[in-house]
Parts: sequence; C-alpha cells; structure tokens
Amino acid sequence: MLTPKYLKKGDKVGIISTARKISAEEVQPAIDVFNQWGLEVVKGGNLHSIDNQFAGTEAQRALDLQYMLNDPNIKAIFCARGGYGTVQIIDQIDWAGFRRTPKWVVGYSDVTVLHSHIQRTCNTESIHAVMPINFVDNAMSTEALSSLHNALFTGKNTYTIPGHKFNRPGLIQAPIGGGNLSILYSLLGSKSEVKSRNGILFIEDLDEYLYHIDRMMMNIERNEKLRNIKGIIIGGMSDMNDNEVPFGKSAEEIIHEKVQRYKYPVCFNFPAGHIHDNRAIILGRNSLLEVKENETIFIQR
Repeated sequence: MLTPKYLKKGDKVGIISTARKISAEEVQPAIDVFNQWGLEVVKGGNLHSIDNQFAGTEAQRALDLQYMLNDPNIKAIFCARGGYGTVQIIDQIDWAGFRRTPKWVVGYSDVTVLHSHIQRTCNTESIHAVMPINFVDNAMSTEALSSLHNALFTGKNTYTIPGHKFNRPGLIQAPIGGGNLSILYSLLGSKSEVKSRNGILFIEDLDEYLYHIDRMMMNIERNEKLRNIKGIIIGGMSDMNDNEVPFGKSAEEIIHEKVQRYKYPVCFNFPAGHIHDNRAIILGRNSLLEVKENETIFIQR
C-alpha cells in the first residue's frame, strides 16, 4: 500500500465537497485551524455552489475533485462534509494524476466511497477523520483534532480504549479498511468494493433503522466480508431508529450476533464515526490491534 508524503508547514491543501452543500461560514473555522498548522488552503472553485442539497451539479463536484487530484502542489484533499453524492461522481474521475503524485484524501461518512475506491484501485492509504463541517461549534473532541494532525504530519497514533462486553480478545497486525456501513453495503459488487480480505474491517453508522443494520450485516456476511478478515472494529453506531414493532436488538447486539461464529479479535465502541470523539484512522495502513479483557490498544506507525 502506497503512503502519500506527510504534510509539513507551507504545504498547500485543498477543500472540496463531493456531496452535500456547505457555506463559507461553515468552512472558515477549519481554514483557521489549517492556517495555524502552517498550511495554505485552496478552496475548490465550486465548493460553495448549490444544486438542491448538493454542493453543485455532478459536473461541478467532479471538476473540483479532479482539479485537486491532478495538481501536484496540493498535498492533501479535505472533503468538507458528507451527506450523499460522492458515488454520483466516482466513475467520472481520472485517477492517473493521483497515481503519479499520491496525496492524502481525508473525510468520513459518504467519503467512504473515495476511501474504498482509492484503496482498491490505487493501492494508496487515505485518512478516515473529522471534516471541516465538524470544526464548527466544537463538534469534535480535542483528541479527534490532535489525531488528525498526527496522521497528516507523522502517520502515528496510539489509542487505548475501554473494554466492551461484546469484545473478543486477541492480537493481530493487518491492514485496516472500511468506513460507513451503509456505504460499504452499497458498494458491494462494484469496482469500489471495500478491500478487507486478510485485514481488519472497520464499520460505523448513523441514523439507520435497526432492521437495516441487520440487513446490511447479512449481506456483508453473505459476501464473505466477515469470513475472510483477521479482525473487526465497530465504531459509533449513533442515533439508531426502530419501528413501532421493536426489532428487539440494539445495533451492537445485531453485529455481535453476526460475528460470534468467527474466532478473530472483535473491538466495539471504537472512538471513530459520527461521534464527538471521531479519531483519525489511516485506512490501508498495517495496524496493530490488541483486544484485552479490560481495554483495547490500536497502534498505527
């Protein structure tokens, strides 16, 4: 797996939105932080465009992403927010320039489309982490912001996580892939399908019906995405919904049932996803996962 160059002061970084619209006021707090880090921020030309709920038309969003990928002076691309829309443009992108000069692509949620596609088709690491929309109104923890800085500038993070009743102990070292469960589910069978075989699968999700979680996990299992991995990490399963007739299980219980038959390490309640403490994960990176009885240690170097 290729590792883009780590950032240094004076580097240019881009901000675009491949999905939902975002205002200049919402982006400015992130620009202020990036400037404090010594980075020069370049906004996509269509960053604040509006096409219904989207940050411009498909053509506008694709143009911004293509420009940032092609410009060798841009060392990292921050997706401003998620929502929905990245999958609409993924097949319009020419990745030749990115392959010549790999750079960090940063985001989570709908940006899982980019992460999964980049790892499968470009064999390059990317960063699952907070986005500019999260810099508003203290919508993230100091640990989340610090972990993003570490990932971008050094590639090093170590997390010690409290234990969970559904955890399964074990020690492995393997590449990590994944992201938002709903997106991973939607990409199955495509050329952007998650690259997880013999690796650690990471999943998280937000605002889904519990029976949807069960359906997605069933499909992932039937596609052998649970069988052919070395470990699984479950991040935030936030703000789940239920029907008038209850499903009867929480999201964590549903996932626990699906992975019970396998023997690899399992970590629940990992600090990543649609949560306040959304810490950075370098996807594609060979990572150490040690699940103990009372705590889990996750190391990237």
